[in-house]
Parts: sequence; C-alpha cells; structure tokens
Amino acid sequence: MRNINYALRRNRRILSELNDSKKTRLERNRLIVHGFSFKYFTHTRAAKNGTVYYFCYEMGYAPLDEEDVLIVSNESVR
Repeated sequence: MRNINYALRRNRRILSELNDSKKTRLERNRLIVHGFSFKYFTHTRAAKNGTVYYFCYEMGYAPLDEEDVLIVSNESVR
C-alpha cells in the first residue's frame, strides 16, 4: 500500500508541476520521462462531452490521442 500511495503522490506532483494553467496540452512522452505511471490513479470522471478524465487526487489528465494528453485540475472539469 505504501508503494501505491508513493506512485499516486508522484503522479500528482508531476501533473501539478507540468500544468502551467488550468488546462495544459502536452505529449505523453513528457509525462513518462518525468516518471509518470499511467497505471495508478485515484478516480475517474466523465465530462458532459463524454471525455474520461483520470485523476491523481485533484490533478488529472485526459488522453486526447495516441501522443497527447490534456492536464487539468479538479475545478476545471465540469
């Protein structure tokens, strides 16, 4: 359990550091280079438009295509 919590906190920190504004688009590889693990997330949320967001606490991301993701904070998803 300690290892999973460590991975979740690391993912949250990475998302937070790379998010310049409320929403930031960047390449998946950039997350991977920083040590992000797509395997670990705390919860998911579906937006009204059907996009599924994966969250690590209050920071989340949505896969846009094979190469890009959209990083968001909890408040920016409605």
